[in-house]
Amino acid sequence: MYKKHAACLGLLVGLLLPVSLLANQQATQDALREAFSGHATACTAALPAVALQAPGLLHEFYAQRQFVPLWQDAGRRLDLLHELQQLADDGLDLTPYQLSLLQAQLQRQADSQAEACAELLASHSYLLALQHLYQGRLPLEQRESLWRAESLPASTRPSLLSIAWQGLDKVANAFAAARPSQPHYLQLRRAYASLRQQSPAEWPLIEAGRLLKPGMHDPRIPILIQRLQADGYLPADTPSATLYSESVASAVRQFQQLHGLQDDAIIGADTLAALNQPFAARLEQLRANLERWRWLSAEMEPDLLLVDIAGGLLSYYQGGQLQWQGRTQVGRAVRQTPQLKSRVNRLTLNPTWTVPPTILREDKLPEIRRDIEFLARNDLQVLDQQGNLLEPYFIDWQRPGPIILRQAAGPRNPLGKLAIRFPNPFSVYLHDTPSQRLFEKSPRAFSSGCVRVEGILQLLPLLLDEAERAPLAARLDSGKTSQYNLRQPVTILMAYWTAAVDEQGRLILRKDIYARDAQLSARLRQAH
Repeated sequence: MYKKHAACLGLLVGLLLPVSLLANQQATQDALREAFSGHATACTAALPAVALQAPGLLHEFYAQRQFVPLWQDAGRRLDLLHELQQLADDGLDLTPYQLSLLQAQLQRQADSQAEACAELLASHSYLLALQHLYQGRLPLEQRESLWRAESLPASTRPSLLSIAWQGLDKVANAFAAARPSQPHYLQLRRAYASLRQQSPAEWPLIEAGRLLKPGMHDPRIPILIQRLQADGYLPADTPSATLYSESVASAVRQFQQLHGLQDDAIIGADTLAALNQPFAARLEQLRANLERWRWLSAEMEPDLLLVDIAGGLLSYYQGGQLQWQGRTQVGRAVRQTPQLKSRVNRLTLNPTWTVPPTILREDKLPEIRRDIEFLARNDLQVLDQQGNLLEPYFIDWQRPGPIILRQAAGPRNPLGKLAIRFPNPFSVYLHDTPSQRLFEKSPRAFSSGCVRVEGILQLLPLLLDEAERAPLAARLDSGKTSQYNLRQPVTILMAYWTAAVDEQGRLILRKDIYARDAQLSARLRQAH
């Protein structure tokens, strides 16, 4: 199809162009063929920056065009330059795209060999930019890991080459197709672009000192007001004053809520650090999260359970529309909730809890050694590897051997009334919890890796067909442990972002609970 397209394109060009231009195009076309037939060193000598990172892709791009040049038209080159310059708003470093060399090509006439080299440079920059938008700036081995279940269907995403072909008529079309289309990405991109236009001088620092509480007078309050105005939490006409008024306190609570802080309006060390985040650090944080979205854009689906790990939220989408959302508790820094994509295929109603080996070794055994009655108080049974009950008093708890601890279903069971399961090598799942008070905390990194979900029983009917709901409700009310296989498995994506934009367009910056942003930002700075 591409060869036919290219042949038709060549015929059309032949009908429209003057003979002299056709001759020049033919010469450049011949030079391109020569470059790809083993004489590319000529281009390297003329333009040292043309160190092709994907020569196979570049060759295929031209072979399917029968080596007809694409960038001889100055207007098309200007369009390419414009699109490349816009990548700064995506948080991408423009250095690899050689804008200065591309600009220089617009200013001079050249022979066919130089034209071929300029053509290769333009196409290299074009394909490289599309690759960065479509797949991410960093190579796969430098990205944060994401485990994917083998049972997931194969991707139907267009190839990078097919994206590039969308720019044959209009360069902007290819960039629009390559750029992540999710509102989350586009909103974050706008926030980053807006922030880039600001000056660090617009970011006043609030000096350290005593705790600031509503009702207090303090000389730092005018700076606090100015800072909240800059981020849109207070209107621009809010009068400056030294009183920590209720209107200012309300704005501080909103700021705390959106930054994963305790929303008590008390400005202590954590809130002060968030308010005083350096301008450059905020830019870096947004760049890191734009890159994460470029990695994960291909994983998004219209019907999806999305666990926002750092954001402490579980969202359920149907047809791309948000249907339900609940707060979550995720793994502590030493037992992190993993990034993964899988398919929810099974429910456990009124689950028992088998204590994972790490928790058994590090948490439960020390408790049992201190007081063996810990087992009875927590409805914990001891079993051997075959599932036979063991008598706790006959076990040497200093060297217990390969035992299993299991907690019966009931109000004290840490899994509550429901566990939502999906294949993964980390033994993690979504579940109910009796620890409801912890949902009022922020951030909420309290678990051993599994995801505790507030209001998970409200989510349950949305995962079921109408005919399934009543029978499952009865089984849930029985208190008996049972398993249920979903008729329609649901895709689940568990991912890590520390920045987002809310429905009011306000930037949300979360605490980097797993300390990943700095490493990702460093890798992006080094990727030239």
